[in-house]
Amino acid sequence: MDVAKLAARHRVDDGKSFRLDSVDPFDHDGIDIVKDEAKDYLAANVAELRDLQEKLYAERRTSVLIILQAMDTAGKDSAIEHVMTGMNPQGFQIRSFKAPSHAELDHDFLWRHAVALPARGHIGIFNRSHYEEVLVVRVHPELLENQRVAYEPSLWKKRFKSIRNFERHLSRNGTIVLKFFLHITADEQARRLLDRIDTQAKHWKFELGDLKERDRWEDYMAAYDDLVRNTARDYAPWYVVPSNNKWYSRLVISCAILEALRRLDPHFPDAELSDLEGMKQARERLEGELGGAPEGVP
Repeated sequence: MDVAKLAARHRVDDGKSFRLDSVDPFDHDGIDIVKDEAKDYLAANVAELRDLQEKLYAERRTSVLIILQAMDTAGKDSAIEHVMTGMNPQGFQIRSFKAPSHAELDHDFLWRHAVALPARGHIGIFNRSHYEEVLVVRVHPELLENQRVAYEPSLWKKRFKSIRNFERHLSRNGTIVLKFFLHITADEQARRLLDRIDTQAKHWKFELGDLKERDRWEDYMAAYDDLVRNTARDYAPWYVVPSNNKWYSRLVISCAILEALRRLDPHFPDAELSDLEGMKQARERLEGELGGAPEGVP
């Protein structure tokens, strides 16, 4: 499978001409494979991702920020589970952003996200993100009252500019920013919500509030369309991922992350000459304590 080609198919790095209605949530790039084959491709990608993450963590030069946005049931949580499985938890963290707390509301809308950014050598996932401020808050502008922000017609344009500047700053300072919108149809969401109702083990996932947000589906789609157009840039691209087929969305996400890490090409750092001398001395001491070289060690 051509990882770079599949990732590029869904990458938007200049949003000016983007239109969400041009993306078919059922699309799977004409890939004629069954689920089991898709799992094999995904497993191969995940194995390579683990190796690259280890090098990224050891090198500690660059960080990776992965942003996941979607309507409810689109598969953000399961994508994290399937794509990021086996990652070294020392260099990997997930932040799920719910409604802001009172303390967070006392700061600007980017503050709580800035303090959660991954450190150098780390991969961080934002499960929802600062984009909620131009999605949920845009669909429900009454939430601005909690932020003590007055509505004005240019507000969203100003927030888009703040987000672009924020992400450009991250890119210039060693953070790779990858943004994913998992795109499903309203009918597919209805089927998945029914599955949550009909499956006892999934009852905990169901919230009546999801139905209220469904009533604003078209408003949300318009908001997503606008945010991709205004914030998709080469330094912080969006991947608009057809997600009615979960096997395909997971494959695309894994390919996009893998392609970015391949381009980064992290390496284990070389030891300094003084470190090599120190290791030589340590080896001599340890071998002496063991009465010679341990079995299997040259």
